[in-house]
Amino acid sequence: MWKGVVASLHIALEAKGTMKSVREVHALPGRGLEGDRYGRQGGSFSNKAGPDRELTLIESEAIEALKRDYGVDMSPRDARRNVVTRGVPLNHLVGREFRVGEVALRGIRLCEPCGHLQKLSHEKVVPGLIHRGGLRAQILTEGVIRVGDPILE
Repeated sequence: MWKGVVASLHIALEAKGTMKSVREVHALPGRGLEGDRYGRQGGSFSNKAGPDRELTLIESEAIEALKRDYGVDMSPRDARRNVVTRGVPLNHLVGREFRVGEVALRGIRLCEPCGHLQKLSHEKVVPGLIHRGGLRAQILTEGVIRVGDPILE
């Protein structure tokens, strides 16, 4: 059994916009995070329907491994994921329900690194984050997610 924590939170107001670190964010089922580009239907891939654009997570351990294994010193916000976790095996949460603080989520699919992320960050991000680029999740219940919140299955 594991117990993780929210290490940091990030939103961007518009597609390709700089990710801003926040202490808390309001999660809205069927929409996304209040103030985030996807919650506002303004993300680069907002035209693709489905719940897998509501919220994204990445392990802080994956960001640390990117630096260790590939020499890429990426800040958590530059990973362009909403929730940076510590102590959570995100790949195991595909198809499962879990909680981030007071908010219930369902893991939809892995959030593999892509050419879009590579253009916005570093050329080694695709090989460096393959199979550890995070998780796309559906928001099941409304609530506020805060830095320091527990993450539980």
